[in-house]
Amino acid sequence: MKKTLLISASLLLCAVAFAQKPAGDPKGGISAQMLKEISAAYEGNAADKALRNALNSTAINTLAVSVDNLAMIDTHFSNEVVTKGRTDQKSSGRCWLFTGLNVLRSRMIQKHDLGAFTFSQNYLFFYDQLEKANLFLQGIIDTKDLPLEDRKVDWLLSNPLGDGGQFTGVSNLVMKYGVVPSDAMPETLSANSTSQMSTQIKTKLREDALALRAAKPKEVQALKVKMLGEVYRMLALCLGVPPTEFTWARYNAKGEFVSEKTYTPKAFYNEFVGEDLENNYIMVMNNPAVEYGKVYEIEYDRHVYDGQNWVYLNLPIEKIKEMAIASIKDNTALYFSCDVGKFLDRKNGVADLKNFDYESLMGVTFGMDKKQRIQTHASGSTHAMTLIAVDIKDGNPVKWMVENSWGATSGYKGNIIMTDEWFNEYMFRLVVEKKYVPADVMALLNQKPILLPAWDPMFLPEE
Repeated sequence: MKKTLLISASLLLCAVAFAQKPAGDPKGGISAQMLKEISAAYEGNAADKALRNALNSTAINTLAVSVDNLAMIDTHFSNEVVTKGRTDQKSSGRCWLFTGLNVLRSRMIQKHDLGAFTFSQNYLFFYDQLEKANLFLQGIIDTKDLPLEDRKVDWLLSNPLGDGGQFTGVSNLVMKYGVVPSDAMPETLSANSTSQMSTQIKTKLREDALALRAAKPKEVQALKVKMLGEVYRMLALCLGVPPTEFTWARYNAKGEFVSEKTYTPKAFYNEFVGEDLENNYIMVMNNPAVEYGKVYEIEYDRHVYDGQNWVYLNLPIEKIKEMAIASIKDNTALYFSCDVGKFLDRKNGVADLKNFDYESLMGVTFGMDKKQRIQTHASGSTHAMTLIAVDIKDGNPVKWMVENSWGATSGYKGNIIMTDEWFNEYMFRLVVEKKYVPADVMALLNQKPILLPAWDPMFLPEE
């Protein structure tokens, strides 16, 4: 009897102890009690059922459209750069290249009184891919004494080639190879849709990497040249052979014939653009996750091995706006990049924080600021475009406009209009001609850059 009472008392104490235990599993799993508490968050009431029914067959961003913000935004701008025509990168990550060439195109059209004109993106993309292949192979040679599992070697093997990039790719490639008109090297299927070509070249480069790591030191350079020859052949088959000279007939904005001449790509650039892209511009960034007023450099964030890594000055957003406004007022477009997918109404081409009300739809709050979104990988620079307009009222910008590279029928006449509030939250990079940069900002560029690793999550290539 006494033994039975002891057992019963023990069971009672265990039951009390279990009732007092927190719902969570001390080992980190989801216990049955914890699941019961979690599932109570979904009440299954009439409102929940209606939302479930709607979400069963309708996209989240369609249901989240804010009816209070459906009217098209005012399309007037107090200051706008003259541009003609819109380009289309199609199914490729070449926004950085289209943006850089669109900046140069705007300048060339104005300077020489041209009609609609485009440079060949395919021409520079060919050399971009060849130079990136060399960057990768030489990086493998430079790290061949490190173990295969080393973080840098692993990063190289994870990123042998890509079609994304940033402005130093434009500046280094243009200054090295020049430019040609679009009809001198037209787009191809593989240029417009890069994934299949890229897959084959990346597979070959990874195979080449193993061969280079196993080769004797005196053999590696000759072996690299042979490997690059194979890459060149693959590129030529998919993209065409880049012209070394071409004949171009020039017409003015009225369609009247002006001249016809044979050029090399570099001679064409020198005559019609002539900018020193490697020395006339600075790159600025608004990244509140790292210290303002400092210069940063990203290792391996370049397109050409003997070119420049991406070096940028981190500045508060208001400083960046001042330089952008000065450039636009002087009719000069800028290379610009942002987190384009956030709160973008793609149909109308409007980026506005009020476009979508995800909080009301999902019954949760999203409270991170720009710094926290960067720190947690929730936001970063994803797409480059050409900044061409600002609307200033009472001395302050209220909205901005960029020329996009998604075709003339996308968004607002091929453009995207951004409210100033959206600009604050999702604008990241800007390339500014030095003459629009204040002296105090230029002085900050004299400091030694802080080197960040290639795998820093903020600096993924723009697509």
